[in-house]
Amino acid sequence: MPITEQQLLQILPNAGRQAGAFVSALNTAMNRYGIVGTPRAAAFIAQVGHESGQFRWLKELWGPTAQQVGYEGRADLGNTVRGDGSKFRGRGLIQITGRANYAACGEALGLDLINQPTLLEQPQYAAMSAAWFWSSRGLNTLADLGDLLKITRRINGGLNGLADRQALYDKALKVLA
Repeated sequence: MPITEQQLLQILPNAGRQAGAFVSALNTAMNRYGIVGTPRAAAFIAQVGHESGQFRWLKELWGPTAQQVGYEGRADLGNTVRGDGSKFRGRGLIQITGRANYAACGEALGLDLINQPTLLEQPQYAAMSAAWFWSSRGLNTLADLGDLLKITRRINGGLNGLADRQALYDKALKVLA
């Protein structure tokens, strides 16, 4: 069953008009990567809802903060060229971060994200990159198990925003049931 705009707004009330802009993009991306059925869809919507501030931020806000300064020169992110930290800041609904992730995502989606990283700020690519990331990290399996903690760690590297993610997940399970 495709997700409707009304369901998105019930789960993510702060999305406002953005919900309409993302309904089609989300349904297309979720179908492509097998994010189907209530457990998977609820977990995915909860996570992308949190990561994007309910579709308000498709690009990481840049200070740069101390953490963001740390993106520069991080080999694990593939940030080897001066300026990569800012150029490959978090983008899309799940905040793809780092040159290496942009390259892998671009290859999977057939996009030149190294030369056009801002493509991930467009709804269709913001949603598709999130679904690609989800699939590439095996998160459907964890969603089937209802393991929100492991899903959050794989997306965030820690448990930042866990209470909000849990609240969105609980709401999504009810709305999508």
